[in-house]
Amino acid sequence: MTLVDPPRPWRVPWLWRALMRIAPAVVWPFCRLRVTGDLPPELRDGPVILAANHIGSFDPFVLCAACSRRRTAPRIMATGGLFRAPVVGPLMRAAGHIRVDRRQPTVTQALGSAGDALAAGSVVLAYPEGRITLDPGMWPERGKTGLARLAAATGAPVVPVSQWGAHTVLPWGAPRRSIGRVVWAMTHRPVVRVHFGPPIDLGGVGQGARAVREATDRIMDEIVAGLRPLRLDEPGLPRWVDGARPVTGGRTHQPRSSTGPSAGRPSIGGTASRTSAVEDSPAPPTGASAVLAAPVEDIRDISGPARLAPDR
Repeated sequence: MTLVDPPRPWRVPWLWRALMRIAPAVVWPFCRLRVTGDLPPELRDGPVILAANHIGSFDPFVLCAACSRRRTAPRIMATGGLFRAPVVGPLMRAAGHIRVDRRQPTVTQALGSAGDALAAGSVVLAYPEGRITLDPGMWPERGKTGLARLAAATGAPVVPVSQWGAHTVLPWGAPRRSIGRVVWAMTHRPVVRVHFGPPIDLGGVGQGARAVREATDRIMDEIVAGLRPLRLDEPGLPRWVDGARPVTGGRTHQPRSSTGPSAGRPSIGGTASRTSAVEDSPAPPTGASAVLAAPVEDIRDISGPARLAPDR
């Protein structure tokens, strides 16, 4: 019988630890960061999944600064293009981040790598929407199920992270057309808010396709619930609208409950939610193999941080 050694506990590389310590100083010239909520002390070193909404190219920097204030250093599920960049790529690999090769045969390795990271006790940060939101009101879109499958397969808790304001610092398509916006941000220093919600109770969620869809909707509900207090003065359209950002209402997430904490998401003309039924598919396998069995589209769409192209 062959014995398989368990994954070694992951230790944050010194480079990433150093970059996380200076992250608040990096964002300071461009915004005033306000962080509310917290991670339970027992989860700061993992294993835990941080599920965040995605509103702009600057929000990964904001999330890193917020995580630094909460004394945690996440491994980010990031698009493979960043790993191929001349300078950024080596830094991403040295920091231990998780590569997602979208639209490539190796994309199926992403959730397996994330599962191994959680088994080693890591904090994993991902965007369940899979792209910068294209909702006209910049509310979260309907989440992809890859992150929920990851949580179901590993048993790792999921903490919702809601954010607002980072979209005002960098425009769509950054670094193109960024100079004017960056100058504006440095002279105005807009308030950018991040909220860490309590761990989501995913107890009772099974392994079937509908159950995983339900878990995904539950995650998105809690992100929306945390987002509402952050933008009380912008309940409909955001105050600053980037004319270059494409918009679509085809994937807008609609909270399930009309009376719970997630209720009250404003509806904006043209943002009707797609309410198609969950596709019939066999239940995924249980255990670690469930991670590798996730559909390709559910893996590629939880990567970040980067400006992701709209779904075709």
